[in-house]
Amino acid sequence: MGLKLKITVTSLLLLLASAVDVSGNTIFDVTKHGARTDVSGDTIFDVTKSIEKGFTKQCRREDDEKMVLKFNIMVTSLLFLLASAVHVSSDTVFDVTKYGAQADGVTDLSQALLKAWGEACSSSVASTIVIPGGTYALGQTVIEGPCKAPINFIVEGTLRAPVEANRFKPGKGWISFQRIDNFSLSGGGVFDGEGTTVWGKHCPVQDYCNELPINLRFDFITNGMVKEITSKDSKQFHMNVMGCKNLTFYNVAISAPGDSINTDGIHIGRSSGINISDSKIQTGDDCISIGDGSQQINIERVTCGPGHGISIGSLGKYKNEEPVVGIRVKNCTLTNTDNGVRVKTWPASEQGSASEMHFEDIVMDNVSYPIIIDQEYCPHNHCNLKSPSRVKLSNASFRNIKGITSTQVAIKLICSQGVPCQQVELSDIDLKYNGKEGPAISQCKNVKPTLLGVQLPRTCA
Repeated sequence: MGLKLKITVTSLLLLLASAVDVSGNTIFDVTKHGARTDVSGDTIFDVTKSIEKGFTKQCRREDDEKMVLKFNIMVTSLLFLLASAVHVSSDTVFDVTKYGAQADGVTDLSQALLKAWGEACSSSVASTIVIPGGTYALGQTVIEGPCKAPINFIVEGTLRAPVEANRFKPGKGWISFQRIDNFSLSGGGVFDGEGTTVWGKHCPVQDYCNELPINLRFDFITNGMVKEITSKDSKQFHMNVMGCKNLTFYNVAISAPGDSINTDGIHIGRSSGINISDSKIQTGDDCISIGDGSQQINIERVTCGPGHGISIGSLGKYKNEEPVVGIRVKNCTLTNTDNGVRVKTWPASEQGSASEMHFEDIVMDNVSYPIIIDQEYCPHNHCNLKSPSRVKLSNASFRNIKGITSTQVAIKLICSQGVPCQQVELSDIDLKYNGKEGPAISQCKNVKPTLLGVQLPRTCA
């Protein structure tokens, strides 16, 4: 197995080197940055760090930030491919049923799960925790590092949250993963938040219901992968990402009715290198929402709807918000959503900024307001619109966005009078409206966008 593992690692390193060569960058020798061919479960992540060290050095010479972002995605994928190879030979498996877990839908899994986690987290070799098929009850749980070695967390069954909201501590998640490095969550399982009894009832509809639990919280996770799981009927946000670095969501499913309150699919804040791809999100609020401090966020091949679209913001509500930089949304489809791709900031706001926001190759199917910049965002009409937003928006592009708008206003660019939008580009826009009011139109304020290619409707005309 040791020889096979060495061959696998060597092949993967050569594959990565080939990818780098195709992109036009100089191939670097990873052995010059500390990599060794005698890979084991203990040293596997040293190999990937050696690769990243050498590649980042090369990219700095070429001043190519985009290539660094692409490489981060490749490193994350490589890391878990390597981890899978090591798993065959060296992982220690912790099955929660060996610790007393019962798949009866009644017995609380928490104690058995935390025992298994404690042993896995203290292990000096890569470990796998398994929750087998079946239905398990699970109370509010914090799964916390740091751990001594990589951990794969595999959920094959269905986990059900307590129905009663009073069984949760306010402001906490149902399941929280915290301060873990080199972590993966997968298995095809379902996280059922049992939210149907509280939507719009536990809190007033107009209020953000902070005391209700988020299904899955990821706090300060570094080098992680979440793939092939389902979040269902969360009481509040489905997934919250805070303070994370290099975390990828792949082939995840999020499901809640269109009228479920405050059930954002994935919310990101103060994190960098977050990648969401090949996922399906159906919910009652933003499919993906991006808060302050988010940097280098990549969203691709996501289907959204029902929901409120894919949003940056809202920004400017609180003091000391951090800049948003480098958001890329590409090859996504939105269906029957209340908004399309959107940037939103509060009027009378605190100071802030958002830049390098790019939306490209988006299909709109019966979407209200497909393209929006709204710096007068005021969802409940309790704002001072006489005082402009102080969040500066710059370098934003909307390219190759096509489909059907359900509102006559297809493009809405409402920028701040105090800090007008800068460097806004619309290219190849083709949005049709079939209502009786007439063809699709645009609304513009405090912005002079650059227009390229097809413009339907004509923007800011």
